[in-house]
Amino acid sequence: MASQVSERGQITIDRELREKLGVRPGMVAYQRLVAGRLEVVFLPGPHRRSLYGSLHREGEEPKVITGDDLEEAVMEAIAEEQALIGASNT
Repeated sequence: MASQVSERGQITIDRELREKLGVRPGMVAYQRLVAGRLEVVFLPGPHRRSLYGSLHREGEEPKVITGDDLEEAVMEAIAEEQALIGASNT
């Protein structure tokens, strides 16, 4: 399957692949470069509940300061976990 890149850098994901991956509107497409290739991990869209401080331990400095930092750290951890799962299934 191939698709042409638009002037804005967009591509269309084939319907069959979207269905197999369970990709739905509103999901977040987390992108990163891995060994010179684009890896995209689809994550559920953001929720409206705050989890700020839920992992804080007494006497420990917070590891993330902003919501964006937290979101990036979570996406990176999920992407790494998905890569490990994918590697173990092959």
